[in-house]
Amino acid sequence: MKPVESIALQTWDAALDLEYAMRGGRTVLARRSSRGPLAVQKTLYPEGDAVCHTIVLHPPGGIAGGDRLAITVNLQAGTKALLTTPGATKWYRSAMREAAQNVEIAAAAGAVCEWLPQESIFFNAANARNALAVSLEPAAVFCGWDVMCLGRTAGGERFGSGSVRQRLHVRQAGHSLFEELGTIEGGGALLDSPVGMAGFPVCGTFLLAGIEISKPAVDECRAAAATGKAKWGVTRLPDLFVARYLGPSAEDARKYFISIWNIVRPLYSQREMQMPRIWAT
Repeated sequence: MKPVESIALQTWDAALDLEYAMRGGRTVLARRSSRGPLAVQKTLYPEGDAVCHTIVLHPPGGIAGGDRLAITVNLQAGTKALLTTPGATKWYRSAMREAAQNVEIAAAAGAVCEWLPQESIFFNAANARNALAVSLEPAAVFCGWDVMCLGRTAGGERFGSGSVRQRLHVRQAGHSLFEELGTIEGGGALLDSPVGMAGFPVCGTFLLAGIEISKPAVDECRAAAATGKAKWGVTRLPDLFVARYLGPSAEDARKYFISIWNIVRPLYSQREMQMPRIWAT
């Protein structure tokens, strides 16, 4: 058995609590507290003082059975923060011991939160629960994505056993804008069903909430096609824009979502897209 596939005896109960505030026209990480290996690797300002780029780090490099990770992000009024990860999040096989990650984001009036982690890779036999909950006050905006890869496709691995439970929920001013619950069972019929994964190992969701985007912008997003054999699509709802990817490659999913982000970012942040430097390393 390979080391990364071994069943972990030590588990992590880790937490990271971040709060952003305005100080002299600059968005700053005013408070941070952590428990366990979750940490902020670095804060950067490649766009100037308005946007704080933050790299969230989980040093062990992956999530094993029994691990519990909780990330809480609070943005005070008028702040802008972009959060990402230095690499893919790996969910290891866990012999029926569930691993869980829970991310909660709250943004006050006029704040903009961009949650742009790199993809999650669920190893065969992983048992995972992954949740993202976003709460927006009026005039706050959230832009984020979630890309999941079932199995280590580079080595030809399929998600033959285990389970992945996902929840995405976005609320604004007490009203639900988007909620999605799903369970994918390893080796289950949904993996090959045309109404499920359709034989593809990678799926992703891009969300923009708290702002209406114009029909021309939606049409431009529709024209930003994903590559290869992938399936994709976009939907506009009141105060919500959603783009979907279903295909063979996490890298292609990210490229597709970046092309969407490039179109919509000037509409909600009044600035051009600025990719985090860590993505180039």
